[in-house]
Amino acid sequence: MVEIIPAILEKDYEDLKDKIALVRDVVSVVQIDFCDGIFVPTCTWPFSSGGGADEHFQRILNEQEGMPFWEDIDFELDLMVADAVENFDIYTKLGPKRIIFHIEAVGDLESFHHFLEGIDMYIKDSIEIGVAINPATPSEKIFPLISCIDFVQCMGNDKIGHKGILLDEQVYKKIKILREKYHDLPIAVDIGVNKVTAPLLVKAGATKLVVGSAIFKTDDIIGTIEEFENL
Repeated sequence: MVEIIPAILEKDYEDLKDKIALVRDVVSVVQIDFCDGIFVPTCTWPFSSGGGADEHFQRILNEQEGMPFWEDIDFELDLMVADAVENFDIYTKLGPKRIIFHIEAVGDLESFHHFLEGIDMYIKDSIEIGVAINPATPSEKIFPLISCIDFVQCMGNDKIGHKGILLDEQVYKKIKILREKYHDLPIAVDIGVNKVTAPLLVKAGATKLVVGSAIFKTDDIIGTIEEFENL
């Protein structure tokens, strides 16, 4: 069964919390999109409310509180930010199950490769590491990193960090290339996943579908998630 991961992209902490509450009894993992307004034009929590100075962000880092509903649900951080490598240790303190870097944001790939190889074994044992790649970025760029990561996330469009963007059909080819080369590699797709594209993405080789608008804009969130899971 394909894994369905609701995607949450919110500027306000309370809105983030409300979205998680809608799905916490239905799925085991949600994706929280961190957008810094630098790597992508969109700005989401905590960057939209002072970044490191945000009250909830500080309390979570200081272990005075956890991420919303952390006892009920795991979360992955999609780091659409310019400082993902530099502030990796800070992001790990939020308690994620998975962290996703964007290959277009990490700078020199050789240095990033060394960074991945040097991640502490304790972190590697507790946090899955993924790398996202845009449709326009050649698939070959990610090949040297595969041995250091747990999964790849194919972005469905180069316009990342927005809601309701349509799928770029180049993604099907990118998934097929990865699947043919790496038979057991978990492959996620984020952006443009809906009831029409989802079956085609799974057929191409995707094992995880990150779904935002197609879940949260429906009147029956639970039923919609179940439909995706049964594709």
